[in-house]
This record gives sequence, C-alpha cells and structure tokens, in this order.
Amino acid sequence: MKFAVLDFETTGMSSDKDEIIQTGLAFIDEAGTVCSTYASFVRPSRPIPQEITRLTGIVDADVANAPELEDMLSDIVPMLQDVVLVGHNVGFDAHFLQAALDKSGYLPFAGRMIDTVDLARIAFPTQPSFSLGALTQALGIAHERPHQADSDAVATAELFLLCRDKLRTLPMFTLQRLAAMFDRDQNDLGWLIADALAWRENRPPLPENGVHHFRQFAMNVGDWSDDQPSSREDELIGSLEWQSMDFDRYLEAVRNNLQTIFPGYESREGQDIMFQEVHGALQDDAHLLVEAGTGTGKSLGYLLPALYYGRKEDKKIVVSTHTIQLQEQLRERDLPLLQQVLPMPFKAAVFKGRSNYLCLRKFESRQQIPEHALGKEEAVTRAGMTVWLGETTGGESEELNVGGRGREEWAAVASDAASCLNRACPWFKRCFYHRARNEAGKADLIITNHALLFTDMRAEHRLLPAYDRLIVDEAHHLEEVASSHLGQKTSYSSLIIPLQRMWKDARTGLLPQLIGAVSGLASDYAGAWAEKLELLIPKVQEIRDAWERWMEAVFAMLASNAAADETGSLTMRIKPADLPTQWDGLSVDGNNVIQLLSDLIRPLEKLTVDIREESDELGMQGLLTDLGGVLKDLSNIRADTQSFVTLGRPEFVYWAEGHTQYRNRSVGIYGAPADVSELLKEGMFDKKASVVMTSATLTIDKSFKYVTDQLGLSDAEKNGRLKTAMLPSPFRYREQALVLIPRDFPGIKGRDGEAAFVSALIASLHETALTVGGRMLVLFTSYRMLRHVYGPLKDSLEQAGIQVLGQGVDDGSRTRLTQQFMKRPASVLLGTSSFWEGIDLPGDALTCLAIVRLPFQPPNHPVAEAKSEKLQAENQNPFMKLSLPQAVIKFKQGFGRLVRTASDKGIVILYDTRVIDTNYGKYFLYSLPGPKMEHLPLAGMTSRIRQWLQPQDGELNTLATGQERGDMR
Repeated sequence: MKFAVLDFETTGMSSDKDEIIQTGLAFIDEAGTVCSTYASFVRPSRPIPQEITRLTGIVDADVANAPELEDMLSDIVPMLQDVVLVGHNVGFDAHFLQAALDKSGYLPFAGRMIDTVDLARIAFPTQPSFSLGALTQALGIAHERPHQADSDAVATAELFLLCRDKLRTLPMFTLQRLAAMFDRDQNDLGWLIADALAWRENRPPLPENGVHHFRQFAMNVGDWSDDQPSSREDELIGSLEWQSMDFDRYLEAVRNNLQTIFPGYESREGQDIMFQEVHGALQDDAHLLVEAGTGTGKSLGYLLPALYYGRKEDKKIVVSTHTIQLQEQLRERDLPLLQQVLPMPFKAAVFKGRSNYLCLRKFESRQQIPEHALGKEEAVTRAGMTVWLGETTGGESEELNVGGRGREEWAAVASDAASCLNRACPWFKRCFYHRARNEAGKADLIITNHALLFTDMRAEHRLLPAYDRLIVDEAHHLEEVASSHLGQKTSYSSLIIPLQRMWKDARTGLLPQLIGAVSGLASDYAGAWAEKLELLIPKVQEIRDAWERWMEAVFAMLASNAAADETGSLTMRIKPADLPTQWDGLSVDGNNVIQLLSDLIRPLEKLTVDIREESDELGMQGLLTDLGGVLKDLSNIRADTQSFVTLGRPEFVYWAEGHTQYRNRSVGIYGAPADVSELLKEGMFDKKASVVMTSATLTIDKSFKYVTDQLGLSDAEKNGRLKTAMLPSPFRYREQALVLIPRDFPGIKGRDGEAAFVSALIASLHETALTVGGRMLVLFTSYRMLRHVYGPLKDSLEQAGIQVLGQGVDDGSRTRLTQQFMKRPASVLLGTSSFWEGIDLPGDALTCLAIVRLPFQPPNHPVAEAKSEKLQAENQNPFMKLSLPQAVIKFKQGFGRLVRTASDKGIVILYDTRVIDTNYGKYFLYSLPGPKMEHLPLAGMTSRIRQWLQPQDGELNTLATGQERGDMR
C-alpha cells in the first residue's frame, strides 16, 4: 500500500473564502521509505494576509508567478490514485483538497485517510504536545522549515513511519487490544492498526523482555507485593559511619561529595543558614517560617536536614508542594542527586491524591464498551492509555496528555475509594494506587501536595501514613488551598458526569450493564430486581431535567443580581441576612433536586446490598462496587446542595458563580470557611510536632506578621514554638536589577484615565521593546487591559521584527506560550495572573520585566469580602490587614521572574505610580530584595535602560547623581 502525505499552506484556517497558497506531498513506498516528493506554490486570487506571512514566511512575491489551482491539481490528482492519504490534522487538508477538486470539476477523493495527530496520541500518549513542531523536536525528526508545506509533508511522513513502527513493535496483547477497539471497515485508523497486527502475525514473535502479562494486558510493572522490603541492616553495611556523625559533620560530608560531582560547587550563605534552621526546628519540635528567595537552593535547604533528622530519629518526614511542577522537580532532579551525595541510604516516595492513579479494574471493564458507544476523542484516549499501560511504572494521570473530552475518559477509570474492591480485586497486587501507598509506607520521605494534605485532614488522617513532621514548600499558597479543600464546590458537571456514568443510553451506563448482569443470574429474585432497576432509569433523566432547571434558575439569579467582570464571569455572595428575591423559588427547585436524588439513591443502595448477597461473581461485584462509587458521589452532591440551599454552616461563606457565554452550564455553587486560621491551628499546628513552611514570599516589609495571623500561628509564636528566618540572597540585586518608575506616567483614575493610561502604556512598551530587542515580559492584572494593549502593540512591533504573544489571545497554554517566547528572543509576552509566578526565564531569555499595575485582588470576592467584614467588626483596617499584604506577596512573586541566576541582569519597569505617590507604596518597594530603584521622567527611560544594560566605566556613579531621576536606594 502506498501512502501520500499531504500538507497545504492556506490564506486562512477553514473559511470557504480561504485559498491554497502552497502544496507539499511526500510519498511512502511499500518498503517504508519516503521515495518521492512534490512541492508547488499556488497563486491565490487575493494578497496573502499578514498573519499568514508571519506564520509561514510566504510572501506575495513567492506566489506571483506560481501555477493556478487547476494547474496544481492536474499535477497531483494522478499521484493520488490508489493511495492512503496522510496528514497532520488531515481533516484540515482534506477539506481544502475536496473543495479544490469540486471547484475544478474533479471527483472527490474517496480513499482512506490517516490523521497523524490521532496516530501520535495513540503511539506516544505521554508527549506534552501533539503539534507537528513539538513532535518532530521531541522525536528527533528533521524539520527545517516549519509551516512550509513541503517541509511539513516530509516531517509528517517521518512521523507517520515512526508511529507505524511503534505500533508494529508493541507487545502483542497491546496490539490485539488496539485492534479490537476500532472497526477496521468503518475506521481508517482501525484499518491501519489491523494492518500492523497482520504484519506482526506473519513474522516470528518479537521478544518481550521486561513485559508483564496479566489478564490479557501487557504492563511495564509486575506484582508490587513481590517488592521485598529491604532490611535496614543490609542497607547500613558499609555506611555505619554516618550514624555517629553529628549534623555539622554530616553537612561537611555532603559538601565534599557535591564538590566531587560538581568541581565548581560553592556553599551558599542562605542555604547554610537554612540547613541549621530546619534541623533545629525538627529537633526542637518547633514550627518554622523561612523566606528563601530565588537562588537560595531551598529544596536542598530542607531536604538535607530533613533526611538526616528522619533517618537518625527514625521519623517519617512529609514534604508538601503546591504545584505538580515542583513535585516532579524534587522527584526527577533533587532526590537522585541526594542519593549520590548523602552519606547514608534513604527511601523517598511521591504520593498524590487517589484520582491521579489509574484503576486497572475500571480500565479493564471500560475495554468492554464497544467503539460505537464512544466518541472519537474517548476512543483515541482509551487507545493511548492502553499503549501507556505497557510503559508506565506509576500509572499517574500527569504522565498522560489528556485534554478535552479525554478528561472524561480518565475520570471514568481513575481510582477512588468508594469503588475500590481492595484485596478482593484481582488487580490489587498490581494496583498503582496501592503500590504508591505501599511505597509511601516504607519511605523515610514522602513528597505530596497541599491538596492531599487537606484531603487527608478531612479524612481524619487516614490517607497519608502517620507522620508528625511536615515541610511545606510554596507555603504562600497554604491558606488558599486550605480554604478550597476544607470547603465545598459543586458545578453543573458535578452531577451530570455521574448521572451519565449511571445511564447514558439503553446500552451504555452502569444501570443497563447491571440489568443485563442481573437478568443472567440464576436467582428467584432476578426478574424482580431487573424490573426495579428498569423503573429507576426514568428517574435518572428526571434528576437531570430538574438539575438543568435549577442551574438555569441559579444563573438567572446571577444574571439579575451580579455585574459581569471583564471576562464575562459572574459572582454573587449569598448572605443569610440579605437573600435575593429569587431565593424562595430557588430553594424550592434545589430541594426538588435533593428529594429526587434521595428517591434514586435509597432504593439503589438497598438493591445493591440484596444483589451483592446473592452473587459473589467477580464481574458482578465489580459492577456493584462501581455503582456504589457513583451513589457515593451522588450522596456528596446531595449533601453539598442541601448545605447551599439551607446555608447550613454558619462558619461558611456561600456564593455562586457563572459565565455570561456558557450560562447554566458554567454555574458553580460554593461554600468555604471564611477564616481557616483556627482550622489550621487545630488540624495541623497543634497536632504536628514540627511544621516547616518555606517560600520566596512570606514577609511584608521584612515582617512575618501577616502570614502568622492568616495561618493560625499566633499562639505558637506566643508560647515560643514558632521560629522565623529570612535568608540572605545569593544574588547581587543592586548590580543585577534596576527598578524604574516613570514618575510622570498617567494615573488610571478619572473619566478618561484608563484610555490615557493605556495609550501611554502602548507607546512606552513599544519604545522599550525596541530598546531591549524584545526579551520582555509584561505582567497585567486585567485581561481587558491586556487585550486593549495587545492589538496596537502587535501591529507596531511586528513591523520591527518583534513577536508579540498574549495570554488568552494567542492559542496555547502558559507552558506553550513560554516555550514560544524562549525560542524567539525578539519577543514580548503579555501575561496575567498565572504568569506572576511559577515560570522560569533565566539568562538572556528575559531582559525587561514590566509590571503594569500593582496586583491588588478584587475586594468583592465573597471570601475576601467576608474576611473584610470580620476585620471591620474587630475595628481593624481590611486594606492594611488583608488587601495590601496579599498584593505585596503577589508583587514580590512577579518581581522574582527577572533575576533567576547569578549572571542575570535586567530592568523592571513599574508603571503604577502609586508606589511613590501613596503612603502604602513603600510596603511594595521595601519588600523587594534590594534592587537599585529610580524614579525618572518617562522621556528619560530609554536612555537610562541603554546605560544600565551597557554601562561604561564610571558612568553609573555619575548618572546616579543626575537631576533627571531620583535614586531611592
């Protein structure tokens, strides 16, 4: 079979008015090699849009003398006879091909079509991106001219061959399962998989070394119970010396080992202080707040003393992070290094929330659902997960690239306590969750996340192994995560998804499966049970209809009482003393949902008990357990709905959210404790012997007072159990960072204030970007202002060859935008909230950081509003006690994007003159780690930036005394 790989470059994405401007074809012969290619520009009827030229590099001159569409088709139509058409997102190219064929009087292409996007999602399911550029880079495929049709066609051909080769070398069980998932006659991807299976069956068996086979699945891991716990005595042979080491000798041994591995290694003052502070807190049963800025090396700063103390005292240490990124950094970078340099052995384990792990029993059951009952997204996701099962050792969702509808497929097979058969499950000894839990139980150090920390607290500490010493990294997020996970959230889909799992149609869902299974039982009750189950099916739809009505009513209340913000979001707090006029009707509809849920849950719970007693067959037990899990979900939703409708918890703040575009489907109802300080005090700080909390941003104006109050540490401070430490930075901030404040920059207040501000901002960003040549990150607090700036700035800068990227405007996640920014130095990246922290742009990637406004949070968020009311009732100032500290911490996070290494040098421009015009501005500036700060007229900024980035001998001292600026430090 011959394959033709097709790629078009066009004047637009899909409009009927868009035209082909370049064609690329690569042909693959029977031997599996790219045997020939075809490339041609095509002359369109109108000029090429500027954005297409920027993307492809194709200009009007390239196509001025190119063949017409009909001439190009006369070339390629004979080549496309009896071929399988391949394309990356083949639907796009096929759309243009069929339209062109029709326009020119040819018959449509009727052959098979293979999409390498779907094929790559199956063959390489863990790739972070399935764009052609990302795949070719990750898989080592030469791709010299991305977004040029001939280069893209050849790269896609190589990708196709790589995917096909991967299919042909999969374990036989995996390949057979893939072939069973897709109908080869109805699905072209299924035809290719069947072809790979036939190819394999006609050749000698391939060795499958290291592959574990179980229940017709191929896996990369075997029985976790076979992992024999290692004897501590065996581990200590040859390393008994460390037991007699005091902490200082231990650190000396570690430093010596580090210098052996890294000859240029030098100890850092801040990190050395952190070693002693953390060890002291653990040893003295004290809590510790330690602010450790960028470059301190805080991960090793707490891991080294924690492992020493934990092994020496035989105490388990738990480390909690906020982001998966840091969790994986500890696992992939820091722990392997420590295994090399520590003078004693240790065991570490990463343990995440249960829904992060694949449930193998559910996955096996899911395989029985026929292809026609699934959408394309779910089918491709399931196939990719089948391949991944033969590769993963941890079974964690973060390993997979699951987006869109694929998330629902993961939700259907994720592990959860309510549907777990535990030791009765045939998969128990291979279960990823129980494997992780077993490893955590044997570990000296457990790395988890804040979310699981509080889930464990709610579950009365039954999830994590017993521990009394905790280290919290990214601790500035602790209060926010506590509020979220100790509260409640129910969205539109919270009920729709479990209802769909219960009944989707006559053939799909747990109820139809259970009816079929019950009907086959040899029991006198089978008929009656099946009849009762049939009668419950209409109730599922009745609940869904009632839920839809209630969500519509909640949205109507939002729309009539709340003003939409700049993104279209609506938020409304529900106050018991000031209920909206719609509340009585809303309560009636909400109580109707609660009653209907009860009418479904109660009889189903009784039926499942009766059936379970009558049948112990494994398939039936698994089905009943899954149904029990859904019933538990429904019970939780019922309880949360009741709590919201009755406003039943006086310590909670209740509110509703929605979006003007998505209406009732965007509705969420929330409840959260207004103040978590007492909950943290009782559930964490009073229960644990020592809690170490660290972050780059814990202080306000060099004081820990704010975080101490918010986290419930005031009593620990009074009784001497709280220690604090601010670590010196290893960076020379006064030489590496210059903060510029244009003192005459327009304010934003007044009738025309924002328009004047935005106009001046665009002009200044344009001039600055030209001066520094891009390499610029601009942080906004408002999507609306970002969008106002994006268009004019993009138009002006791209004429100078500087790329402008905008969060929420350009396609792509934060990670993808950051990668695009780093690939092209001449770039300006505009970002909002998520760009203020967690992104790393070291070295020359970032020269200039612009902060548009001080990052004050809207004071009208329900939880913030409730906190303000509480402070006012206590005769305290909510702005000084709440709004200002939160903004300062965010501001410090934003500032931290600029200097990431000891050799970085750059500029921070702060366009918000409130930092020099108000009494509270000093809190922002004095909380920074010592950069040089100057305010000057806007007209003098460009020359000052040039001087700072290219200083001449003696120039800086002279300039610092100039009349045109004020040196603030």
